[in-house]
Amino acid sequence: MKWRDWDINLKVRLIGEGLFNILYWMYFPFMSIYFSEHFGPEMAGLLLILSQVLGVVIGLFGGYCADHFGRKRMMVFSAIGQTVCFAFFAFANSPWLVSPWLTFISFSWLGLFGQLYWPASSAMIADVVPERHRAGVFAVFYTSINVTVVIGPLLGAIFFFNERFLFLIICTVVSAGLIWALQHWIHETAPQAEREIHRGIKSSWMKHLVAQLSDYRVIFTDHVFLLYILAGVLVAQTFLQLDMLIAVYTTDKVPLQTLFSFGDWQVKMSGRNLFSVMVSMNGLCVALLTVIVTKWMTKYRESSVFMGSALCYGIAMILMGSTSNIWLLLFCIVLFSWAELMTVGVQDSFIAKLAPKQLRAQYFAASGLRFSLGRSLAPLAIPMTVWFGYSWTFVILGTIAFLGMIIYGAMFSLYGRKRLTVSAHSSRL
Repeated sequence: MKWRDWDINLKVRLIGEGLFNILYWMYFPFMSIYFSEHFGPEMAGLLLILSQVLGVVIGLFGGYCADHFGRKRMMVFSAIGQTVCFAFFAFANSPWLVSPWLTFISFSWLGLFGQLYWPASSAMIADVVPERHRAGVFAVFYTSINVTVVIGPLLGAIFFFNERFLFLIICTVVSAGLIWALQHWIHETAPQAEREIHRGIKSSWMKHLVAQLSDYRVIFTDHVFLLYILAGVLVAQTFLQLDMLIAVYTTDKVPLQTLFSFGDWQVKMSGRNLFSVMVSMNGLCVALLTVIVTKWMTKYRESSVFMGSALCYGIAMILMGSTSNIWLLLFCIVLFSWAELMTVGVQDSFIAKLAPKQLRAQYFAASGLRFSLGRSLAPLAIPMTVWFGYSWTFVILGTIAFLGMIIYGAMFSLYGRKRLTVSAHSSRL
């Protein structure tokens, strides 16, 4: 699908959200350092966990709101909330006030409004893009995010620590600009009938909450979707280890090694430096190759793509834990990145296909449980290294990925039978 064929909603959002994401990654990686300095590591960890748990709940609620009140309305509302939070964030780090607690509150609410924004944003793509082009469009947006992940931290290392107040004022202005762009340049895409029904109903928040829980009950009785979540949580135990177990392992177990030697001139690398290179390689691979690999993956059956990705994750983890050689570890991170690239565009397209139109945003929100639940379990890998050792920990994580592959196989088998049943029923009608 070429750029000129894109809906105006997609063009505005790609540019506006790309700029906003650069600003996001200019402060987000450094917030744990900020909170640790002001509250201490233990308190900072507890506060960040609390913020994350609240984000999971709000994200589910955001999916409901996007389906029932409109994509545009929720995106504009969220952008307004983020602008207000940035204003308080800036004030808490201004020449007149330095308040870590107000900073934490502002940061947490920024995350909560973001959780309200993204289900509507993802559902809007599915609304305006034909099914055959969705994987490619989702891949473009994913690539945009990964480009900002590369650029943002490099700029943030300069501006967040040296010009924090000015930087946060710029964030506030850019967020206000995003409100204007969303309000004036994009159009609503939620199913018209659903919006009209709820526009005429003035019910209490309690009734809305009951209706939301009823909708999610329907979602979680979808056995195909439940297997998708379960397999996703298991596979997440591998790719979420990049900044956890892999960071600890390379720093602790990879000795200083010579990469190149030309006579007396040598290039050496330590485990700590290797980890930085591995993260950069992963980000660069995803940023450069997402669109290309996604187009390639759409030629294969979805079952082969998901199962193949889980298989590659498992192999990469087992190989990684069995060597301390830098070149082999770099090969492992390439295989690790390939596993990620296989599904980045296809997974959102699959959710859009699986979800009924009236519940699409809620399906996207609920699919985030793969990462939120996975992120809650992933830190267990660190104490596992004490109980079982590094090698066995990597083997266990690789085996968990293989189990996820088996569940993906069962899911697609069930999905195929379900589609045949629906087709047979439609034929009889």
